[in-house]
Amino acid sequence: MHLKALRQLRCPFCGTRFTVVSNRALLVEAESIVEGVIWCECSAFPVVAGIPVVIADDATRDAMHALEAGHRTRALWMLLGLSDDAARTEAFRRLTDPERAPTYRELLPILSRDAEADCFLYRFSDPTFLTAEALLDAIAHDRPSRGRALDICGGSGHLTRVLMRQPGNEGVVLADLVFWKLWLASRITTPGCVAVCCDANSPLPFDDAQFDTVLLSDAFPYIWQKRMLAREMQRVASPDGVIVLPHLHNALGENYTAGDGLTPAAYRDLFLPFKPRLFDDRPMVDSVVDRRIVDLTADVEPGELAETPSVTLVASRTAGVFRRRSVPDQLDVCGTLRINPLYRAEPAGDNRLRLTLRFPTPEYEDEFRLLKRYLPLETTVDANLGGRIGPKTFGDDYARLRRSRVLLDVPQNYC
Repeated sequence: MHLKALRQLRCPFCGTRFTVVSNRALLVEAESIVEGVIWCECSAFPVVAGIPVVIADDATRDAMHALEAGHRTRALWMLLGLSDDAARTEAFRRLTDPERAPTYRELLPILSRDAEADCFLYRFSDPTFLTAEALLDAIAHDRPSRGRALDICGGSGHLTRVLMRQPGNEGVVLADLVFWKLWLASRITTPGCVAVCCDANSPLPFDDAQFDTVLLSDAFPYIWQKRMLAREMQRVASPDGVIVLPHLHNALGENYTAGDGLTPAAYRDLFLPFKPRLFDDRPMVDSVVDRRIVDLTADVEPGELAETPSVTLVASRTAGVFRRRSVPDQLDVCGTLRINPLYRAEPAGDNRLRLTLRFPTPEYEDEFRLLKRYLPLETTVDANLGGRIGPKTFGDDYARLRRSRVLLDVPQNYC
């Protein structure tokens, strides 16, 4: 973490600024803290792999003590959740050997112990990402100054990457409770973001009015301290900023993994000072997929959303945010082009590939069944994919393959 970014943090518990401790744990490169200890007036926290961990728990304390004893690698393994599993630790050590460049796909099953790995690997084409990306791009399109952005509970940075590629952004902070997700983000998914490991059930470790965009996608129903977090999101947003919460599970509807959802009226009431509007996710998906339109002109009453499974909330005191916009075409390549990993590729002769859609598990297929709205069950690609591929590789089919998410722009070393 750059020293300038550290000066913009404050302790989530006592609210005081952090100071860098000059001890054997400290490693600074090019004005950035790679490893070290930071302290405030109430406690001290470690910085590991450039990521400050401002969480008050035993794992964080033990990692800090390991750092102070000069055991940098052990501190990293502790925070990655590897220290109690010799097999996973050895697999991780082999993959991260300096002679190798491991992919996100290779690292994910080592670092993630549950089905969340499937959701993360295939995130760039799932329906919730598709609509959230379109929403963020549409909101950013007409804003004269996009300033800084905060992605809360942002996982390993898939939507952070969307915020970072928007012209005019002045930096993006990615915050999450889980260290390994941030480690993957800063290493592969979104290098260049400011990663901060913190708990969204505690006060956010940021100054007031720091961010012009505050995003929290998917995770809000799983937060216990919803009222506090809503207040914190409004506190750190600039007065004319925008708060975006895509895919809020509706307590009145049915969801595959519901969490502790609220009613649409309750979601709206939490953000009343920022003039929120609610949107039904079902027509939003239809509009993005079928017409490539994001329409924020409606102000849907909570009573009209009684049975919808999920809603999206957009809050801003700036009326110009709530417009009807075409979804910008994102056909440029920021990273590298890859066939969607949900497809099994088989030779079809004459430099052609037959692609067949395959879901990793029946549960994934059920939860993300809307994928079938835009991903063809089977298609053929007329291209030689043996070497490095680019837009010209696919000729006139390029735009169609990108829009349907058969072809993805993913980070380097993703899959």
